[in-house]
Amino acid sequence: MTKTILWVDDEIDLLRPHVRLLEEKGYKVDTATNGEDAIELVKKQAYDLVFLDEMMPGMGGLSTLSEIKEAEPNLPVVMVTKNEAESLMEEAIGSKISDYLTKPVNPSQILMACKKFLEGKKIAGEYVSRDYAKEFQEISLALMNPLDHEGWFDLYAKVTNWDMELDEHPELGLRQTLLDQKRECNAEFGKFVEKQYRHWIEQGDDRPVLSTEVIEKFVLPEFDRKSSVFLFVVDCLRLDQWLMMEQLLADYYTIERSHYYSILPTATPYSRNAIFSGLFPMEIEQRFPDVWQSGEDDESSRNRHEHQLLDKFLERKKIQLKPESKYVKILDAEFGRQVEGNILSYTKSKLTAIVVNFVDMLAHGRSDSPLLKEIAPDEAAYRSLTKSWFQHSSLFTMLKVLSTQRNISIIITTDHGSVRCLRGSKVIGDRETSTNLRYKYGRNLKVDDRQAVFVKHPSDYKLPRGTVTTNYILAKEDYFFVYPTEYHKYLNQYRDSFQHGGISMDEIILPVVRLEPK
Repeated sequence: MTKTILWVDDEIDLLRPHVRLLEEKGYKVDTATNGEDAIELVKKQAYDLVFLDEMMPGMGGLSTLSEIKEAEPNLPVVMVTKNEAESLMEEAIGSKISDYLTKPVNPSQILMACKKFLEGKKIAGEYVSRDYAKEFQEISLALMNPLDHEGWFDLYAKVTNWDMELDEHPELGLRQTLLDQKRECNAEFGKFVEKQYRHWIEQGDDRPVLSTEVIEKFVLPEFDRKSSVFLFVVDCLRLDQWLMMEQLLADYYTIERSHYYSILPTATPYSRNAIFSGLFPMEIEQRFPDVWQSGEDDESSRNRHEHQLLDKFLERKKIQLKPESKYVKILDAEFGRQVEGNILSYTKSKLTAIVVNFVDMLAHGRSDSPLLKEIAPDEAAYRSLTKSWFQHSSLFTMLKVLSTQRNISIIITTDHGSVRCLRGSKVIGDRETSTNLRYKYGRNLKVDDRQAVFVKHPSDYKLPRGTVTTNYILAKEDYFFVYPTEYHKYLNQYRDSFQHGGISMDEIILPVVRLEPK
């Protein structure tokens, strides 16, 4: 479809060579010599782009711009002017100008502006398609060779970045190709973790930073640099979700991004307790039996003592904080607003740990709410929903307020991610078996070992023993556990839900970032 341009200039006759060039390139060009005529033309017919002179007799360029934007708010307008005054540029930007060219303009400038606003998405899509075809081959080749933990992070980051890039170009039809490749990556990643995990937790060489080392590696070094350190743990935050949040924080902070690997299972009672204690679950049970109570794996029972575990960790490291550490857990919006209102008071403490639970509640809520599932039907929409929450959250407001402080450092991380579960895996267990969908513990568990890791001896994975006959199973890839009883009912209920506890790149490879106020 031919794109139509309106060029408004009281000296349009001097610009006829430029107009002819655009017509030769296939554009339809209408002209006007004054603002009044331009406004009438915009109201009568649809234009794709306007070139607007700033200095015209009668109605000037900025006044014309205001009228055009009132009639067609989304119409891109490029201002063309001899005036290079900074104040004029600022006024034009404030009036929502799309671009700004100074006279004399040459043909290449005009053509570039046309391509940017009229063909930009199409041209970008062509390059995205070409570049992804090349990257697809590189990822496929990488999977054919052994990867170490850093190699897997690099591969996961590439896949994640492409996932987000393709959000902008649904017309290319590459989404399913990427999802298929990501499934292949997760299959190989599951084999890698199953093979290496026991080596990692035994303090072996060439291993990633694990949950148990997050505070030691990323938080403690900040004590010597800044007078106040904040640790935000956003429960159940994937790398792609963080990248959406990061876009909003870039104006306020210099951001240094790192990563770590969650321990197994990738579930809050295990991974978040490991962060605050610096210990594996088996060690927590042995050292603090009153903390690791029997019962369901939920925060109300097994994550009540995170502040105590943090202080014990600091005590083991012979670190004495004055004043003592602060700990806050935000479970609802109302309490979040209270913390937001008092956030500057926490800068008086050397260390403040703040746990934010919304993303985890969003993941679980989507399973039970048809409305949430409709709002976030896939991973692209799930990312978008997370960004929308963050943009209007007390967490974002806190971070904006803290960005005004100079002698602070902020670490943001998560305890585990989540994976979109699409395939069911039949599991057999007794009535005492735990209810989780991506991991289970109990007696005499049976599952297809192609779809899950079977942990016969919990101590091999530094997990709580429970009873002598307790086993664990951890789902791989995008599987979730379903009992044979009413199999199809629960298969349909939980298929296409976001879960965690198992082994996938999205659950295990996690962002940890340092924010320095600009």
